Amino acid sequence: IVWSHRARSAQGRFAQKLLNDLMENYSSALRPVEDTDRALNVTLQITLSQIKDMDERNQVLIAYLWIRQTWHDTYLKWDKEAYDGLEVIRIPSSLVWRPDIVLYNKADDDFSGPVDTNVVLRYNGEITWDSPAITKSSCVVDVSYFPFDSQQCNLTFGSWTYNGNQVDITMGMDSGDLSDFVENVEWECLGMPAVKNVIMYGCCSDPYPDITYTVLLKRRSSFYIFNLLLPCVMISFLAPLGFYLPADSGEKVSLGVTVLLALTVFQLMVAESMPPSESVPLIGKYYIATMTMITASTALTIFIMNIHFCGAEARPVPHWAKVVVIDYMSKIFFVYEVGENCTTPQAKREEPHANGKTYEEFDLPANLNGSLKEELCCPLKGGTHVYTCGHNDELMRNVEYIANCFREQRATCAKGAEWKKVAKVMDRFFMWIFFIMVFLMSILIIGKAP
Repeated sequence: IVWSHRARSAQGRFAQKLLNDLMENYSSALRPVEDTDRALNVTLQITLSQIKDMDERNQVLIAYLWIRQTWHDTYLKWDKEAYDGLEVIRIPSSLVWRPDIVLYNKADDDFSGPVDTNVVLRYNGEITWDSPAITKSSCVVDVSYFPFDSQQCNLTFGSWTYNGNQVDITMGMDSGDLSDFVENVEWECLGMPAVKNVIMYGCCSDPYPDITYTVLLKRRSSFYIFNLLLPCVMISFLAPLGFYLPADSGEKVSLGVTVLLALTVFQLMVAESMPPSESVPLIGKYYIATMTMITASTALTIFIMNIHFCGAEARPVPHWAKVVVIDYMSKIFFVYEVGENCTTPQAKREEPHANGKTYEEFDLPANLNGSLKEELCCPLKGGTHVYTCGHNDELMRNVEYIANCFREQRATCAKGAEWKKVAKVMDRFFMWIFFIMVFLMSILIIGKAP
């Protein structure tokens, strides 16, 4: 143990002496090459540790990276045998020359440089500088297929002041390192390919190389399916049921307006998280189509309710409407009146009077031609007073008036019943039409998902 402690102490003294010798005439301001006409090669390797956030509205990707830069410094070499076999030392990065490699598409207000971590210096002049960084980079977000979208965000690194003839950047690997990647709850990282670009800017004739890492992200859509898509689908299927609701309940229009307001809330939630661009998300298109359908269904409901409540002053149902709607469409959509069923669709309905009798029993004009008229016109036999037909004229007029009232009331009820049946058939027809539309729109939104 004592020998080991003395060895480390001796090595520490050699490291101190080595550092003093290396920094005696060293300047970190100049590019460390013997021939200034030759380029200094810098190897860049990026490790993606975590996707902290994807701000779709501001189109900014926030990522946690480990940046490794490796280069050779001609002026920081030593003979390891002269320093007790010391091969590697770690010194503050501020003491040596560092390449000014920055993130070109940075979207952060903080323009501070990299973290001043230590560099690893080897006896042959090789310097390895590992530094962590939380980067905010601009990313063009395409939300056309939200919430089933995939994004490609670029991280472009290059020297800010040196051209390719002075500092040349090379890739350590063909892609970013994802071995230590921490999974994100919202995004799945599919890869991080890298490519080297050499760009000639208009200001200068020298080449400017850069390395672009493309982060391939795919959104985990389960959260949005259960919180945005499924509620919308279920609410959408409530809209056609407004046609099934009885018109006398007075809630048909209220149901349509309530569903429309609910979808508006979901539409605002999606709009708040999406960038204000011309590209409308897939789920946004579904909301708009559904809201348009519900608006149309509410307008049709108001029109059908006007037909349902046609009173005695309304005109009779046109002949074509009787044939098309009442005779044919009512059978197709199984719309029957009270007392009718599938086996006896033409059964005649008898409406009871208040005293338990039907209108058929009050067919008074027919009875007037028979025994009742004879009884009223002929004198009564066996009584003390004799009544002639002339004395019963007033009674006959009253009876005929009552019969006409029943006849008019029956015609009025029949006319109103026909309009109500027309309205009911139209309700059933539009109910199935809108059910089919909602189903097709739901299949369409799922089918377009990549």
